[in-house]
Amino acid sequence: MKYFTIIIGFFMFMFLNSYSQEHEKSYIRPTDPLVQSNIEAWQDLKFGLLMHWGTYSQWGIVESWSICPEDEGWTQRTGAYSKDYFGYKKAYEDLQATFNPINFNPEKWAKAAQEAGFKYVVFTFKHHDGFCMFDTKYTDYKVTSAKTPFHTNPKANIAREITTAFRQEGFKVGAYFSKPDWHCPDYWWPYFPPKDRNVNYDPAKYPERWKSYKDFTYNQIKEILTDYGKIDILWLDGGWVCPKNINDPRDPGYSKLIDQDIDMAGIAAMGRQQQPGLIVVDRAEGTEFENYRTPEQQIPEKPLDYPWETCMTMAGSWSYVPGDTYKPASVIIHNLVDIVAKGGNYLLNIGPSPLGEFDEDAYARLKDIGDWMKVNGDAIYNTRPVAPYKEGNICFTRNKTGEVNAIYLAAQNEVSIPTIIAMRGIRPAKDATITLLGFTGKLKWKMDGGELKINLPKPAVAKPPCKYAWVFRISKVSQEN
Repeated sequence: MKYFTIIIGFFMFMFLNSYSQEHEKSYIRPTDPLVQSNIEAWQDLKFGLLMHWGTYSQWGIVESWSICPEDEGWTQRTGAYSKDYFGYKKAYEDLQATFNPINFNPEKWAKAAQEAGFKYVVFTFKHHDGFCMFDTKYTDYKVTSAKTPFHTNPKANIAREITTAFRQEGFKVGAYFSKPDWHCPDYWWPYFPPKDRNVNYDPAKYPERWKSYKDFTYNQIKEILTDYGKIDILWLDGGWVCPKNINDPRDPGYSKLIDQDIDMAGIAAMGRQQQPGLIVVDRAEGTEFENYRTPEQQIPEKPLDYPWETCMTMAGSWSYVPGDTYKPASVIIHNLVDIVAKGGNYLLNIGPSPLGEFDEDAYARLKDIGDWMKVNGDAIYNTRPVAPYKEGNICFTRNKTGEVNAIYLAAQNEVSIPTIIAMRGIRPAKDATITLLGFTGKLKWKMDGGELKINLPKPAVAKPPCKYAWVFRISKVSQEN
């Protein structure tokens, strides 16, 4: 069984690698100068916070997917209604009647995220289940409905409270919005049972119903882009909702070959009328409306020649799960360095609890990350990749002033800096200085047989300026190789 799993894993890797390469070729760069400028500025931010939150947090289960009638690992149903799909879906939707996050404090989240070094936030205004975390007028399946206990709270319009609190801390703001809506009767028409993640009728056969769904989607997105202040990123999930000709026949979730044209051209035009220069991220489409790419839960093996962002969970799940295991701060920081060295941004997800709180483990990670970023943030923000990108456990970034940062990723139990740091990929100019961020004074260095060797003084070895990774800044690199 072990070897079978390895073989399957190998073929999945090959599939994903092939899929990634094909999509690399199809990236279409935006022509709007303001969009181009905003993407360039977004690439300077490097570190973003994503939050998946909804009524599902009360059950501590995967967001939305348990009501999808597909036999996938992440769609499994548990509990009293697990053997009765329609009973389960009703019980799931009835969670609206008990959703009451009375400890919701977005200012606390925003402050903790700001101190951790995050620069932008993406919040789930609506996930696939259709429950709206904003005050929409197009459905009563929302947090501000009289059916939802939290509607009497002064902070009931959760999306507004979050976007306001994070803007006040200097954040750029992104709105996550699901193109499929499994609650809307114009997507999953009650006349037919749902079959999978896709629309459960043929839009070509029932064009009026599909038009009604398109209008519903357009109007909700317009609400978000009109009523919630400055929105910098429209982050659209549910890539199977797309014209038939861009579905990918290799992936079961995208291969139904149903024409679900949601009119992205119209949505994008409206969005940029409301929010000039809006970055649109129509995920997994490879069209002009996917302004940057979003590899999920993975880091590309090599730098990509277009804007991209790895979205990844801090814990095991996108949504809140009691007792979930959170990644160590060292892993998160190493991921950040690896991603930035390859030219990407890191969008890290935290799922709030049903009471409206972050887990204490999440706050602990934010504190550790912030301590590291306070020392080394200049090697992360406003940087671009520089060859050789990564050499062993050393990653490289380039400041816009031409300085190069060599970021040494410490091993799990490595708490002291080695007395000599060696690398071959970077050659300093003869008059270059090398410093260790967080440590006062210049370091001695020499070239030895094509290898750069940096000597660390005893005080730096004995008392490093931070944990997990150390940054060596090279003031000027040689053009000779």
